[in-house]
Amino acid sequence: MRVKPANPHLVLLSALLLPGSGQVWNHEPLRGLIFLFFLLLLGGFTLLTAGPDVSFVGRFAGGFFVWAMAVFDAYKRARIRFELWRHAQTGAQPPQRQL
Repeated sequence: MRVKPANPHLVLLSALLLPGSGQVWNHEPLRGLIFLFFLLLLGGFTLLTAGPDVSFVGRFAGGFFVWAMAVFDAYKRARIRFELWRHAQTGAQPPQRQL
């Protein structure tokens, strides 16, 4: 019997609050670190290239984009792990393909 994975909703909440933490909950800390690196890199790039009249969100648009992708990635992977675990607990066999 495998260990129960983290609740996908808690992973989602964690990823929303702290970028990269959702990947850590999914036992993929290197993936979270990579997301965090690119968040800082693209956020800094858009900060340096944005004009003086651009809003706060516009100045850090690259970082916000990577953050959104990290949240989506963490939740999706947590949900897949949880559903695979739940399916394995029921003992159900996958459907057979018809040829």
